[in-house]
Amino acid sequence: MRIYIETLGCPKNVSDSEYTAGLLTETGHVIVGDAGDADAILVNTCGFINDAKEESIDKILELSQEKSDEGILIVSGCLSQRYGEGLSVALPEVDIILGVNEYQNLPQILVEHQKGKQASFFSSYEKEYSEMRARASLGVSYSAYLKIAEGCDNVCAYCVIPSIRGGYRSRKKENILEEAQRLAENGCKELILVAQDVTAYGIDLYGEYHLPQLLREMCRIDGIRWIRLMYCYEDRITDELIQVMAENNKICKYIDIPIQHASDRILESMNRRSTRASIEGTIRKLRLAMPDIHIRTTLITGFPGETREDAQIMEDFVENMRFERLGVFAYSKEEGTPAASMHDQVPKKVKLARRDRLMRLQQQISLEDNLLKIGHVYEVLVEEQEEENYIGRTVYDAPEIDNKVIFTSGRRLLPGEFALVKIEDGFDYDLMGHTVTE
Repeated sequence: MRIYIETLGCPKNVSDSEYTAGLLTETGHVIVGDAGDADAILVNTCGFINDAKEESIDKILELSQEKSDEGILIVSGCLSQRYGEGLSVALPEVDIILGVNEYQNLPQILVEHQKGKQASFFSSYEKEYSEMRARASLGVSYSAYLKIAEGCDNVCAYCVIPSIRGGYRSRKKENILEEAQRLAENGCKELILVAQDVTAYGIDLYGEYHLPQLLREMCRIDGIRWIRLMYCYEDRITDELIQVMAENNKICKYIDIPIQHASDRILESMNRRSTRASIEGTIRKLRLAMPDIHIRTTLITGFPGETREDAQIMEDFVENMRFERLGVFAYSKEEGTPAASMHDQVPKKVKLARRDRLMRLQQQISLEDNLLKIGHVYEVLVEEQEEENYIGRTVYDAPEIDNKVIFTSGRRLLPGEFALVKIEDGFDYDLMGHTVTE
């Protein structure tokens, strides 16, 4: 069967889709790049916030028009897990609905599927991480998301992920390293470690936070040039982790720390363990150990009860911290979360205005930071070519979400190559330059 896979949402979904593609290929199916050529279409959805849910539903309806008369439309991921059987009523166009624990059963489900009869499959969470047997790249081969855990034990008041993905389950270290080795042998040069909370890795398996030990062993794998950390909780960024990052050149001097707010009152209401003081202390440690580190974070505006004073605290915080990378989201009221029933819900107009104000501030900070890079030379991972220009990323940028380097070169470059680029100009979020010889 020819199968087309559409992936929405976060990098963890990308990882799920690639494991699913590997399993389908292993069982005789063929992954195709065009929905119009497929016998079956799989939409791996996101159901985290309202915007993501709307995007998922729009994509399902769009791809339902691509399905042939004999074709099968499958919906999986967080949206299907969250809304379960109710999705089958809302979307009669869908033939098969899968929960997030059903990917390994998909080959058998396809064999047994009866045309014209909608079917849903949901099962309980395993107590341990459930390994997938195979993986097939659905994008580039030189960069890969490597999932090191599933689920989440944090109970942030605004978040539905624990109810969708279950409790935190670390993956065995030997399995992670084995997959990392295979990816390197297949040409992967950048590993991006992902989980709902990367810094909690190993606590359930080894009785301690085991990320530093994992990183030390991963750095020994030949062929890997960059190891990038995403989704790190501030209170679990230990001195040992900082030391390992500082001492190993393969570990990107980049870290993603979603802190969500800077007002202690709001952080407590969010059920976050961090305080403004602890966040500032961790950032100081990171920058002292690695002066060139680029820190990415995310903030939420308009959480229930947020006052003008709280919003000003966050604005002052962003001004003082000068994060190199920042995303800001207006709070999304999600049913089933403690925050949804809180009093003092902030009007949408106010949430959006506060978000936009922070992003304008960050735009100026980013511009000033980029202008300081003019004249410096950076190693750039080439990703694509557009006419005479190449487009790539520095070690300080994760794919899809961070800055780009637009540059020219006197020699031909291919995606996945590294080039030394001298920066000649800087803009709000991107850089421009030209390659130089070593």
